[in-house]
Amino acid sequence: MSEKPLPKSITANRQIGELMIEWNDGHTSHYPFGLLRAACPCASCRGGHENMHAEPDAGVFDVHLPDSPQTRLQRIEGVGSYAITVEWEDGHHYGIYNWHYLRLLCPCEQCRQQ
Repeated sequence: MSEKPLPKSITANRQIGELMIEWNDGHTSHYPFGLLRAACPCASCRGGHENMHAEPDAGVFDVHLPDSPQTRLQRIEGVGSYAITVEWEDGHHYGIYNWHYLRLLCPCEQCRQQ
């Protein structure tokens, strides 16, 4: 097993509004699009560079964004071998979600307890 989890596959399901990542350690994460948008790691969404952190803000798990152009995925693109960037229907496309950040953002009960 590798020291840090890396994605084996990434699948976006627009019909149910969810991104699924299968990790190389056997774990599978299911991210609602609303959670991904609420946790956008860009400087604009975080309120400035001074508020950007390597870990997601715990408060994002309590944010429930309704279905809207803000939470509808337009496309996903790889960023090197370390991250993805997401473009939303409202045009926002500035957040770079690295693997470490995404793994910590996993909303499953097992990950939330850690």
